Amino acid sequence: MYKLIMPEGNISYDEGLKMQEKAYKLVADGECDGVIFILEHKPVFTVGANGGLENLLVTFEELKNKKIDIVKTNRGGNITFHGPGQIVVYPILNISGYHKDVHWYVSLLENVVINILSEYNIRGYKKPEYRGVWVDEKKISAVGVHLKKWISTHGLSLNVNVDKSYFSMINPCGITEFGVASMEDYQDNVKIDDVKYKLIENFQKLLKINLINESL
Repeated sequence: MYKLIMPEGNISYDEGLKMQEKAYKLVADGECDGVIFILEHKPVFTVGANGGLENLLVTFEELKNKKIDIVKTNRGGNITFHGPGQIVVYPILNISGYHKDVHWYVSLLENVVINILSEYNIRGYKKPEYRGVWVDEKKISAVGVHLKKWISTHGLSLNVNVDKSYFSMINPCGITEFGVASMEDYQDNVKIDDVKYKLIENFQKLLKINLINESL
């Protein structure tokens, strides 16, 4: 059984980590085949296993004043932002039943986003030198994962109608030569809930699973 969890409101990043830990244990213990979280976070900068504090362009005091959290994580990648108007997806899956290949898995996540963008007539693409999905040389989706015993945590983010001013406080993913895009830059009246359900459809299609919407 594959569970779909869609928390209401914007949740803290720490709460999201606790949810992932609980789901990881369920999958590792064989109590379910996988759990996919689709949610929005309260404003937070997350730092990956490859570092990222050197790409923070404001002080910790400024972050505190603006009520923006900063959290170190074990996912791959550098520093990035999560917040309202951006969809975050955490697939907790045992990928050994598919391919024991982290590159295959990251590419699958990128393909999910590219498929959704195409439904809105937005041409998303991959850059060989950078992970994530790009539109017009701007990053619209970040991907960062962690695998333990071939069970995945963390995942992807997709900018729908996010406040891009947050990204000016960092060098997103450690990249300085490219900008950040959001779906609303290319299509008017994109409804974030519609995009969430398109994510569900694409994950079910690409993974050939049936997601059951319920609590953890």
